[in-house]
Amino acid sequence: MKKIDKLVIGQFIGPFVLTFGIALFVLVMQFLWKYIDDLVGKGISTWVLAELLFYASAKLVPLALPLAALLASIMTMGSFGEHLEITAAKAAGISLLRFMQPLFFASICIAVLALLFSNYVLPVSNLKFSALLYDIRHLKPSLALKPGIFYNGIDGYSIRAEEKSKDGNTLYDIVLYDHTSGRGAEHIITAREGSLVQDDDKMVITLTLKHGKQYRELNPEKPDSNKFQMVRSSFITYEKKFDLSQFKLSRTDENYFKDLKQMLSLEQLMQQKDTMILEKQQTAEQLKEYLRPYYNYLKWKLDSTITNPETVSHIHFDSAFDAQNLQIRSAMLDYAINNARNIKNYTQITLNQLHFKDKAIAGVMIEIYRKFTLSVACIVLFLVGAPLGSIIRKGGLGWPLFYAVLFFILYHVSSMIGEKLSEREKLSVFAGMWFSTFLLLPIGIFLTLKATDDSQIFSIDFYKKILRIKR
Repeated sequence: MKKIDKLVIGQFIGPFVLTFGIALFVLVMQFLWKYIDDLVGKGISTWVLAELLFYASAKLVPLALPLAALLASIMTMGSFGEHLEITAAKAAGISLLRFMQPLFFASICIAVLALLFSNYVLPVSNLKFSALLYDIRHLKPSLALKPGIFYNGIDGYSIRAEEKSKDGNTLYDIVLYDHTSGRGAEHIITAREGSLVQDDDKMVITLTLKHGKQYRELNPEKPDSNKFQMVRSSFITYEKKFDLSQFKLSRTDENYFKDLKQMLSLEQLMQQKDTMILEKQQTAEQLKEYLRPYYNYLKWKLDSTITNPETVSHIHFDSAFDAQNLQIRSAMLDYAINNARNIKNYTQITLNQLHFKDKAIAGVMIEIYRKFTLSVACIVLFLVGAPLGSIIRKGGLGWPLFYAVLFFILYHVSSMIGEKLSEREKLSVFAGMWFSTFLLLPIGIFLTLKATDDSQIFSIDFYKKILRIKR
């Protein structure tokens, strides 16, 4: 490796690591904002939250890599241009393309690593992330009584305490509604004070009430009677135990999510695609076999060239039909109508199944192409960022960040549009998934040509000079 290659690569590594960390942090914060309602109030431990964020960050790595490659290439080449190192290299006979060559190979290495990550690490992280997020979403809110507000987190009960002590252990003026019978609030308990105590395993909580009363309605003696008896009693101490297993995070078996497309590697997706294509062919063959007798009959009726006079010349359907009595003719017509309706329904259902299988195959193909498009995006965005940095000749996180965000939004929005058009069958899967690449690759080639010609199309100083001349 030559000294110039070491210089360029060494200048690139620092901004790339920095921008990758910043991009990943921003994407993780976006994830938290999106799922904040599913996480707040569940009493999740710090370890579980850290585990979820780890899987989420791994899930976002393929999206952060292209942005980091784009921004780091702009910063690197912009810094070289700002310090006139590109000019010095050109004066020494080194072309801009040769100067960019080590960064190009670095972007290829990043693309290969992104592909390997998407194929081997991302399916596992998606699987664990989906399973853990499912468990958290189905976890009930933690038991947190607030003064003056009814708490309904425990199934079948509603609890309210007017006041709480400073340590939060003693409650005052308590009302407990018991709905476990399914007949409404037929059991009501009131108390002056009480306390909530959890066991060591935090699986059972005991509500101890002092100096209170309870009211209970008894079932009527006759089922259709509207008269109920009420029992009222007083107590000095009363205990009620609640099962807290519903508040404990239970981990779902990950095998339930293993068949999802996002949890499969490239080899597994190819196998799934082949299986779906085979199932589609079998369904189409079943439809052909079902319709073959009717198709042959219609073909015989409409094509006189294949009619055999020796076997069918003596058959006259109209005369045979007219020869029957009214009851038989009505039965024949009903049978024919029902038969035609069954054929139509079966054909329609089978066609819907074939259409569903086509959409399923398209979904698998989208995931296959996604593994490649995110990797190729690192190279394409480098082809945009490196010449752009040499044109603007600005390092740091100022203008490079502005241009990087601009082009990354263009890439991300175009990729989402292409994917949605593919899912809605407005574009082929190939065209939709590679739409952003087809859009940005000509831009990268155009910028490279402009950079080699020392164009100042994106240079702010160039436009400042023009404005000064006009003045």
